[in-house]
Amino acid sequence: MIVGLVALTPLLMPASGFAEGEGRYQMERTADGFVRLDTVTGEVSICKESAGQIACRMAADERRAFEDELDLLTRRVEALEKVQESTLSVPKPRLPTDEEIDRTMGIMERMVQRFMAIVKNLEGEEDKTAPQTEPLPDRT
Repeated sequence: MIVGLVALTPLLMPASGFAEGEGRYQMERTADGFVRLDTVTGEVSICKESAGQIACRMAADERRAFEDELDLLTRRVEALEKVQESTLSVPKPRLPTDEEIDRTMGIMERMVQRFMAIVKNLEGEEDKTAPQTEPLPDRT
């Protein structure tokens, strides 16, 4: 009977659809209680009356689909938590101390000073090896 209701769901809904909440559920009496049809989603629930109140449960097929989806989401959350734990366990790079920065800057200064000394030395040798030319006479 439940499978029949699910199959007939499109036929029970008007073409325009129902507004959220108003006329959304249709109740049909059965021998054991009621069957509630959600005309928006097509979900079917089994309802029983007890002590003047109606309590509804999902149909067996929907319950199985719900549990499957819940299991899938649980596995995805566990996988994401494992990834998060592994990224948190990776040590972050350590920043250099002031002493290490000062030492590095000292080394760089000495390298630049030596380089400039080499350039000046080469410029001086270039002046010595350059041919001496006499100035041209003024022709005015």
